[in-house]
Amino acid sequence: MAELKWYVVRVVSGQEKKVKEYIEKDVAINDLQDYIATVLTPTEKVYQIRKSKDGKTKKVAVERNFFPGYVMIHANLEDLNSGELIHQIKSVPGLIGFLRVDGEGQNEMPKPMREEEIKRIIGRVEASDADEVQEDGRYVVGEDVKVMDGPFSGFTGTVEEVFEEKKKLNVMVKIFGRTTPLELNYVQVQKSN
Repeated sequence: MAELKWYVVRVVSGQEKKVKEYIEKDVAINDLQDYIATVLTPTEKVYQIRKSKDGKTKKVAVERNFFPGYVMIHANLEDLNSGELIHQIKSVPGLIGFLRVDGEGQNEMPKPMREEEIKRIIGRVEASDADEVQEDGRYVVGEDVKVMDGPFSGFTGTVEEVFEEKKKLNVMVKIFGRTTPLELNYVQVQKSN
């Protein structure tokens, strides 16, 4: 029996969890544990500010995909019956197909991920599991944000400086016709739509 390798499949964005569950259920029903060991949708937990129905804001932890539209499968696709297994995986609802190098024919075997790629991704997943929940922050200078918490809640402003290591921002907010700088935590602001 050939060794297990990591493969990537493209899925309809937003259906990563459903595809993962469907493949895992298929593995259990058809006793394919020797051929598909793990199905992974790399996620991390982040904080987001949400408004409740009563208008109050609160910080909630949510899971966010590292790679929206992709699912990773640790499988043996090089065995004698791999054609059937590949066809079975491709027939999963919401699954588009295996990720492979451009220019290959449709009947080609899927290419496994390189070892260094999978180590980096799995390392990031393990680090995310070990860490506490992170703030959902990728802010850039010049971006408009809305203050969601504190005495200036409801005001909008523009990011002037980003302090990634401190998870803080300098935001210029217009208050009573004057532009005023505020230093805010990531969790106190939300990106303006």
